[in-house]
Amino acid sequence: MRPYTASGGRTRAAVALDLLSLVSATGVRPRVPLGAEHTLALRCCAAAPAVTVAEVAGHLRLPAVVVKVLLSDLVEHGAVRTRAPRFPGGGGGSFAADDQSLLRAVLDGLRRRL
Repeated sequence: MRPYTASGGRTRAAVALDLLSLVSATGVRPRVPLGAEHTLALRCCAAAPAVTVAEVAGHLRLPAVVVKVLLSDLVEHGAVRTRAPRFPGGGGGSFAADDQSLLRAVLDGLRRRL
């Protein structure tokens, strides 16, 4: 199956999501039937207190742009909520590209998943 079949051919999410946006399940079930990929994404989000969009994409083995559409659908149905990523140093700005602690944490997380 082609990945974009999962999102109905859509490539733009209605909700702005970053790869590091945190997603968590709310416990609300969508009132309308969604696709199998939506169900898998929801299970991924329910398996931990919060997961990143990148983690969900990795678990589903789908491109991040497709997963963003799936998660956006789930947000619109109230099944998941998102939180913007928090970067070291606060202030809401972007992080420095050479922030070793963040890069190490990402690498450690990826290693644990493999």
